[in-house]
Amino acid sequence: MDAWNVVAFSRHPQRPTAADFIELACDYFFEIKGDRSGADDPSVIAGMVTMCGERLAVAGHEKGSGATERKRRNMGMPGPRGFAKALRLFKLAEKLSLPVLCLVDTPGAYPGVEAEEHGQAFAISRNLAALASLKTPVIVALIGEGGSGGALALGVGDAVLMMENATFSVISPEGCSSILWRDAGKAREAAEMLRLTSRDMLELDLIDAVVPEGPGGAHAQPVAAALNLRKSVLEHLRALSALPIPSLLERRKERYRRLAFFHEVPGDEAGLSVSAGRLP
Repeated sequence: MDAWNVVAFSRHPQRPTAADFIELACDYFFEIKGDRSGADDPSVIAGMVTMCGERLAVAGHEKGSGATERKRRNMGMPGPRGFAKALRLFKLAEKLSLPVLCLVDTPGAYPGVEAEEHGQAFAISRNLAALASLKTPVIVALIGEGGSGGALALGVGDAVLMMENATFSVISPEGCSSILWRDAGKAREAAEMLRLTSRDMLELDLIDAVVPEGPGGAHAQPVAAALNLRKSVLEHLRALSALPIPSLLERRKERYRRLAFFHEVPGDEAGLSVSAGRLP
């Protein structure tokens, strides 16, 4: 499929959400709610799970299913309290020596005035700092949309997996085309330029593995997709759990030091021919 069709698959209304993947891939789930400051943001789901005998802490964006539930979940767009709930889980996982699994599926952090007034940017940066230094293995799985800072707040890990028809981008194709051409109708062209598919991410060496979804995508094969995700998570978890914590932290920091180098082609005054990826 071309990039625009992948975007459509990542947003499909029947695509499994984080809650669906937890139900299908895990044997037990104990949910925790609240940010310990008097509020709960339902756009983030968090708790403890067992997966084939392994115990993990899980935090994910939750879009919900159906119009009513999607409205209550704010389409998986967290505010500061949602990120604070995830941070609470991260710290609890570190205290209990539990690996962390982050399920990323969001159009982006909620851009409302109230979110900005309550420190949206600070909440995201606080999560980034926490994940970068968390003294336990962290696995990230992009299961749907991976939109901008809202995705990054749950997107720093020792291993980053990506479902076959998921996306990962600094901006939506519609937003990109509106900025570049003042025409949201060029979203298909923008999607190709953004290189947001799992194929692109693997080629750029920004993820560790692509998880197959089965014929027709995860919305057509939810059980197969969930089992494939579970298999990949467990494989990476076993490898990471064998590392001493100091080595794990150094490996994680080195991983992100080597990301995102850019090289402009000489003579390209418009700056359009730019390559990005991981340093050799």
